[in-house]
Amino acid sequence: MSIIKGIIFDYGGTIDTNGIHWGEVIAEQYKVAGIDIERELYRKAYVHGERTLAKAPIITPEDTFHTLLKKKIAIQFEYLKEETHNQQFTAETADKIADGCYNKVRETLATSRSIIESLSKKFPMVLVTNFYGNMPVVLKEFRLNNYFNSIIESSVVGIRKPDPELFAMGVRALQLPAKEVIVIGDSYRKDIYPSTTLGCKTIWLKNLCWEEEPIEEGHTPTAIINDIKQLPDIITDIIAKEP
Repeated sequence: MSIIKGIIFDYGGTIDTNGIHWGEVIAEQYKVAGIDIERELYRKAYVHGERTLAKAPIITPEDTFHTLLKKKIAIQFEYLKEETHNQQFTAETADKIADGCYNKVRETLATSRSIIESLSKKFPMVLVTNFYGNMPVVLKEFRLNNYFNSIIESSVVGIRKPDPELFAMGVRALQLPAKEVIVIGDSYRKDIYPSTTLGCKTIWLKNLCWEEEPIEEGHTPTAIINDIKQLPDIITDIIAKEP
């Protein structure tokens, strides 16, 4: 009998972008919008935006993901305008980039939603995510709200990845031993490593990363995939190999 009895999913970068880091998703839409920007400056703007959203209650619990994206890009543009004094960083262009990102997510979710629905019929599932306090609204927006038994959201519980306690809360929500839980995420440092310290099995959805994440000895993922469509088969393979 399989000892995998529950699943913990990461959200951002996993379910919504198929393993492509959000920094890369947004950078691609900068190009589509005709914004030519030096890579390091863009990275600084992205990090500034994430830190700003983490520190200040800019995202409200009622915000949709579309609204979140518009606020996120607007913060990046404010930073870039201050750094460059370039007039190309307009509100209209920021909204265009946000719209492009949103459409990419909708395309990705057309695939990932069906996979999550299928897995939810076989396993209880919990979502563990570094997010902004509006995860329930976002899940409803994308018709994912019926698949997770519980949501462990960083801004709500006051703990952020890579703190293993966030995943420990997910394990407890499943009411299972850690060894019977498999964690699926796109970041080795934030998802895979902390989960292995608890004794969970792990699947690293490694697609287009923000930076290299070397695997540390003793904390090797149970499996590595590069497309969320591989999940059902890889979970079946992991179960089949269990003693």
